[in-house]
Amino acid sequence: MKRHLMLGAVMLLGLVAYTEDLFADDSEALKAFDTVQKVFQSPRCQNCHIPGDSPLQFDAGTPHGMNVVRGMDGKGAAGLPCATCHAEANPPASYGPNAPPGAPHWSLPPAAHKMAWIGLPADQLCAMIKDRKANGDRDFAALIKHVSDDKLVLWGWNPGAGRAPVPVPHDIFVAQFKLWAEAGGPCPVRGI
Repeated sequence: MKRHLMLGAVMLLGLVAYTEDLFADDSEALKAFDTVQKVFQSPRCQNCHIPGDSPLQFDAGTPHGMNVVRGMDGKGAAGLPCATCHAEANPPASYGPNAPPGAPHWSLPPAAHKMAWIGLPADQLCAMIKDRKANGDRDFAALIKHVSDDKLVLWGWNPGAGRAPVPVPHDIFVAQFKLWAEAGGPCPVRGI
């Protein structure tokens, strides 16, 4: 009987140590996710990652003028595609602070994968980012490539005159995104 109790105690101590290590690993990844959330919920990102079909604009996230809408493919309505006003690059600063910004393939996420995260709590944002049914069927490798290399994503750090860039330097954001992803993308638990 004593031997069984001893074995049980050793196993329990091992489980506690393993659980502490697991939470220690997750704590670094969860801290990294704080950075991911800060970037994703900045105006540069969430103005296009919208729950409805009308994008937002400016740092205040005001409804886009001229009744602009998403369209099925995210590139605007028939007859008024995003490219009508948004070029492949930002216009010169001399055009003024409210000139339409530009970047390659200017668009919103398509209607089937809106990836809307305005106002989402951290746990729901985390789950949405990882959900391949909601994110355009991207695994972690594809997500890392998207946030690292996509020219439209990179625009957020060089948004043109009169717009605040994403509040975290791009290299730090990518490093934190990778840390979170490489840990399996643990999600925060609401209320903790």
